[in-house]
Amino acid sequence: MSATRMLSPRTLFLRVSGGASSGVRSLTSRPLSSASCPGRNLSSLSPPRQGIPKEKMTEDGALSRAKVLTIDTMNPAVRKVEYAVRGPIVQRAVELERELSEGVKKPFSEVIKANIGDAHAMGQQPITFFRQVMALCSYPELLNDDSFPEDAKGRARRILQSCGGNSMGAYSASQGLDSVRRDVARYIERRDGGVHCNPDNVYLTTGASDGIVTMLKLLVCGEGASRSGVMISIPQYPLYSAALAELDAVQINYYLNEERCWSLDISELQRALDQARGHCNPRALCIINPGNPTGQVQSRQCIEDVIRFAAKERLFLMADEVYQDNVYAEGCHFHSFKKVLFEMGPEYSNTVELASFHSTSKCYMGECGFRGGYMEVINMDEEVKAQLSKLVSVRLCPPVPGQALMDLVVNPPQPGEPSYPQFIKERTATLSALAEKAKLTEQVLNTVPGIRCNPVQGAMYSFPRITIPERAVREAQEKGQQPDMFYCMRMLEETGICLVPGSGFGQKDGTFHFRMTILPPADKLRILLNKVKEFHQRFTQQYS
Repeated sequence: MSATRMLSPRTLFLRVSGGASSGVRSLTSRPLSSASCPGRNLSSLSPPRQGIPKEKMTEDGALSRAKVLTIDTMNPAVRKVEYAVRGPIVQRAVELERELSEGVKKPFSEVIKANIGDAHAMGQQPITFFRQVMALCSYPELLNDDSFPEDAKGRARRILQSCGGNSMGAYSASQGLDSVRRDVARYIERRDGGVHCNPDNVYLTTGASDGIVTMLKLLVCGEGASRSGVMISIPQYPLYSAALAELDAVQINYYLNEERCWSLDISELQRALDQARGHCNPRALCIINPGNPTGQVQSRQCIEDVIRFAAKERLFLMADEVYQDNVYAEGCHFHSFKKVLFEMGPEYSNTVELASFHSTSKCYMGECGFRGGYMEVINMDEEVKAQLSKLVSVRLCPPVPGQALMDLVVNPPQPGEPSYPQFIKERTATLSALAEKAKLTEQVLNTVPGIRCNPVQGAMYSFPRITIPERAVREAQEKGQQPDMFYCMRMLEETGICLVPGSGFGQKDGTFHFRMTILPPADKLRILLNKVKEFHQRFTQQYS
């Protein structure tokens, strides 16, 4: 046996590749001929192909190979993705929490994360009935426990009977459990005053975000000037800009009117569309109602105007309606796009393509972690619908616990059932508390010179406009930061309050904002608002 054959695979590799000194000649140093590699184009072997990692020698003589995946070789579209709600300011907030836990002295005793609509993390209590049924579904032995009400047991049995092997641990159909989709369809019909809903048009999703991204995947195509453009409101929820960046689509900004309580003007939609047509192919219009981050509730007339605009301009409508129960302001009401569409008659209801989205994460539920949601599609081309079914099948199915929770949201306790009184009491208390906190937030912030806050008509956030002194703007620019990022980071370091700068959502040039959730308990919200007030006064005085 030759000496080379007796070498270990690793030693042989190192010597063959020149990674260690040896008397064995490196195979790569031997000239190659076409005879030794018949049928191969030898010119392709040198120089190395772009993107192939190069080998390097470390100081101790070991062979080190460059990473296959680097910041330069990764998908460039992903590098463009930004998500301000969990961005640098939140990462610093986590660091501050760790420092506090290690005993590091700070000018505050706790970090208050008012950056995200995570209701339970901010102290909102779960609905008892929902958790009872989820417990029963997760551990069916509890069905023998007399401490659970019979209507909760009945819901759990029905859900489990829909699951493979009577277990939430089994996959469901890719579109979702049939029984849940039927319940969603009945809920939509009740909500919309009897407008028919076909369960085949309902897709259960991993939160509303999953449905939104799935629809954008179907809509986006083309290159260069034919690339798909998607119209999104500014300020916007960063899911939209992030998804469009990842899909390499064109983001078409239309601005909400801050002077008119963040209303939507059709003339602004037309301006944005006409301007975009010079460099892309506008295909979809996204509406968030009630609004995030702005908290506005669109009027029925506004929704009618948007539908007419979409019909005239041949745009696919996407209605993000996850805050549909979160309406607080007097005179404001939630109107679903589907209901208005069908009330406008066949001219629109038979032609306008619409996808609407709902979630278990917001409203009075606040069950963000279960990742439950649904979307309904209207007037979708049947061949495209088949492709949608194929697309959702790739991810197998949405989380079955999230589907079960969605079923409870659309099919809660009814009058006469044992759990109904407590359910209504908890639901009403949660929504009433949110309404009071919406009003409190507006009132306190508007007492601060240099802060102007529109009424929080709905959803879970305020998006006040702040005046930042010119000296602070210059200092932020010197640090390479947006001025409102600089402002919010200073607030976090001095007060422990974590807010998201308006630049993460988009805003008109020359204006600055921050987004703040109204979710903390009322006593903690008062403390938070007073800290914001004191900080803004101190910050303004320092830089004036």
